[in-house]
Amino acid sequence: MPEQPTGGLVRPDVTTSDAVAIASELWGITATASELGSNQDRNFLLTEADGTRSVLRVDNPVFPDRARDAQHAALDAYRAAGVAVPAALPGLDGALTQRWRGFSVRRSAFAEGEAMVDAGYFAPEVLREFGSLAAASVNALAELVHPGLDRPQMWDMRVAAEEARRLLPSIEEPELRVRVDEAIARAERLLGTAAVDLPVQPIHGDLTDDNVMGQRGADSRLHPRTVLDLGDLALGWRVAELAVCASSMLHHEPERPLRVLETIAAFHAEAPLSESEARAVWPLIVLRAALLVASGWRQLEIDGGNEYARERIAGEQAIFDAATAVPLVEAVELVIDRLGFPAAAMLPETPMRESSAVALASLLPGLDGDVAVLDPGVESEDLSGGAWLSPDIEQVLVRAAFDGGAAAAVMPYGVYRLTRTRVDSAEAAPTWPIGTTIHLPAGGQMLLAAPVSGRIEGSAYGTVRIVFAENWVCEIRGTGFAPEHGAEVEAGQGISWVADSTTARTVVVSILRRDAPGTAPELGDAALVSPESVPAWRRFSTDPAPWLGLPALAQWDEAPAELARRERTFASAQERYYERPPQVERGWRHHLVDTTGRAYIDMVNNVTGLGHGHPGVADAVNRQIRILNTNSRFLYRELAEYSERLLALLPVQARRGGTDRDALDTVLLVNSGSEAVDLALRLAQAATGRKTVVSLREAYHGWTMASDAVTTSAYDNPDALATRPDWVHVADVPNRFRGTYRGEETGSRYVADLGADLDRLTADGRPPAGFICESVLGNAGGVLLPDGYLAEAYARVRATGGLCIADEVQVGFGRMGSSFWGFEQSGVVPDIITIAKPMGNGFPIGGVITSKRVADALSAQGQFFSSAGGNPLSCRVGIAVLDAMAAEGLQENARVVGGRLAEGLRALAERHPLIGPVHGEGLYLGVELVRDRESMEPAAAEAAAICERLRELGVIVLTTSERSNVLKIKPPLCLTAQSADLVVAALDRVLAEGW
Repeated sequence: MPEQPTGGLVRPDVTTSDAVAIASELWGITATASELGSNQDRNFLLTEADGTRSVLRVDNPVFPDRARDAQHAALDAYRAAGVAVPAALPGLDGALTQRWRGFSVRRSAFAEGEAMVDAGYFAPEVLREFGSLAAASVNALAELVHPGLDRPQMWDMRVAAEEARRLLPSIEEPELRVRVDEAIARAERLLGTAAVDLPVQPIHGDLTDDNVMGQRGADSRLHPRTVLDLGDLALGWRVAELAVCASSMLHHEPERPLRVLETIAAFHAEAPLSESEARAVWPLIVLRAALLVASGWRQLEIDGGNEYARERIAGEQAIFDAATAVPLVEAVELVIDRLGFPAAAMLPETPMRESSAVALASLLPGLDGDVAVLDPGVESEDLSGGAWLSPDIEQVLVRAAFDGGAAAAVMPYGVYRLTRTRVDSAEAAPTWPIGTTIHLPAGGQMLLAAPVSGRIEGSAYGTVRIVFAENWVCEIRGTGFAPEHGAEVEAGQGISWVADSTTARTVVVSILRRDAPGTAPELGDAALVSPESVPAWRRFSTDPAPWLGLPALAQWDEAPAELARRERTFASAQERYYERPPQVERGWRHHLVDTTGRAYIDMVNNVTGLGHGHPGVADAVNRQIRILNTNSRFLYRELAEYSERLLALLPVQARRGGTDRDALDTVLLVNSGSEAVDLALRLAQAATGRKTVVSLREAYHGWTMASDAVTTSAYDNPDALATRPDWVHVADVPNRFRGTYRGEETGSRYVADLGADLDRLTADGRPPAGFICESVLGNAGGVLLPDGYLAEAYARVRATGGLCIADEVQVGFGRMGSSFWGFEQSGVVPDIITIAKPMGNGFPIGGVITSKRVADALSAQGQFFSSAGGNPLSCRVGIAVLDAMAAEGLQENARVVGGRLAEGLRALAERHPLIGPVHGEGLYLGVELVRDRESMEPAAAEAAAICERLRELGVIVLTTSERSNVLKIKPPLCLTAQSADLVVAALDRVLAEGW
């Protein structure tokens, strides 16, 4: 067979007119033709008059018939294994391969779907699907035998290094050429002699995002479905199928190359890799990327008119940049860790630490005094009140230790540092130190001893390196002179000095594998790595603590184990957020922090209205719990004080009463919103002597027996409407976007329907005891009620003798910004108000505000009592919350920042058709996602997927509404303009790039 020329091929000189002629002459069809891209062949889309489409391929003459026959055999193997491939269409003479003017020509069925190469972001699910598809490919082809498979070609990864190096001169940019050359050399070294052990079999050879057609799923994502273009089918390393596929994933989010571990793990699950193959994956990804870049430049050099090749240059460059962004040995270690293979070098044997051992004596034998082990971690008690955000907080901790008399202060190895956490960032910060940092106060010269026995190697002034246990190095930075290279030292032997100084000093001790990649440590501190790199660095390093006489405190991400632990004790009905939830163990203001030090903007926690970790609330709890906490049957001042404070927040007209209602002057305290609603319903029934309660469709009011009875949301209970007890009547929800009547002027029509319901109930002998409604439709995502609806609804309910209940659990307490209570938006005053979520800033407090007449009616049913409701502790917390809200101007912040946020979200709607109406006011907003703005078809699957992507970018947003297609935005009221802007930018990015 003719050998493929090195460095690319010139495509056959065939035009679209020729393609039309070929289709007519050889297949007997009349069609139009348009060219599809290819580096080395000519591909055309044929379209017949009835819309039938097929693909015409004119092969490069370099490929022999037996290669084509092998491809046809591979198609049969794929189909037999259930791998979707387009059918090859025989010509008029029945042959699959036709001849036209010396060219070999084939035609195949058109694969329906969309190209995936330009699809933007790939979700973890899609990355895994590509890995599974690559595994299905090698499994399907494993037994294929054909003489056409054994052919030399430049894309065979067994010769990729050689081919890429030959093409280097074509790269016109000198800096890029050097980078590619160095990457090839590194990959070759890591492949080494193990390459001869890699299994060889038939492989597709180019199973990439460019050769797979995708289909839209229910989530609107493109999912890989149909395998195309077997032009590179040949024998090759089995693992090369994975490496080629994985490399094509990199440009879909090049700044986060390690996401491709999802693809690798999925392949391994269905086509298990040997350890040698696992170690070869990333070197082969690098070689593939290098070959793509070099061949792209070469293709333009020999075929300058190839627009397909020109358009691919940027993507190929992005693949190379991403493949080499992580040190190669680190990437390899991450792969083998993810797949469960052991590290290349066993951890060194650690010395037994005696209980009487003096901390740091093995390193600093002359140290006199206590050693303080500092806690810069996520759960550190020393970092409360947002202290961790101070840029010099680590020095503050060190100075505090020195002021307390410590002779040394230690920042431990492997403790995720909250002190390095970044807020308002789409990327996680490096938080995990790979060494132990020892801070020493100013003072005289101190002897440094060797903590291990070994051989001096690679040392210089300021750094001593001791090789021990064959493959490990004890590196000590912050030293004076270094011992002679090659010198043997014993543990405890003096090896250097810490210089005298009038300022504080540091010594950094790291125990590293000899093949660990280089890092860029900060001056006077250990190097820190990002959470996603920790699995590798747990193998490249180990905790120096046992050698230094210190406690071992190293941490790692335990979220998967914690999730499994929770699932063992949780019922299936108990909800949790996210497919792979982070383990959140700290909050501050409107930020949440997981155990790796990754910060998220919290856009859903309306329970913590002041923000997480509020010092005023913490102080109130701490003080009161030390003094008194009992039940409300006892006399103490906090209960009346808190009740008076709540009543003072009501509008003046609510406190005065009116012709059709009593003044609101009585408070009953419980523990939750569900209990508050439950109590409100009992009050209405007791005060009226009636049973029937009118609730709106699509409402959520709680989980107790009574509050659940008036909860009508099909999202929370699919059978809600059919299973309400007979004392609950469900009225139409006045949702002007999705209800029976739509538009601005709909309030009177909804009220008319409600009036008709009330008339029927009265006529049936079931007049209402009460009407319960959220003042803003919170469960729908913050939908404001139509103008005039609530005022007229209240009037009609009161005309029947019923009471009006405003459920303010979600929307009250300053969240609206322009008003403290949600019902003020409608200019009404209810008879009963239920409140809860933000009252205690996370502490369980709920309450009911009503009139004395209504409250006293409960006595007919016995005494009211709540063991914890209204106790001194909860009241003192509630008072602290009200104090903070006023002092910090949180209602005004909700108005200003909420307005800014809503404006930004509505501006996004002008660019992204998926966004429908943006609901709400203040800091209770809802972004409704729809597939069509006219039909308002809900984009529920897209909404869930978008929330997952936003979490990756550091934003916690979740869905709500009956259709679960509304992004609910109800953050702590302390949300800043900066964070609000970042949320808008993150959503913009997700809608532009994909989810």
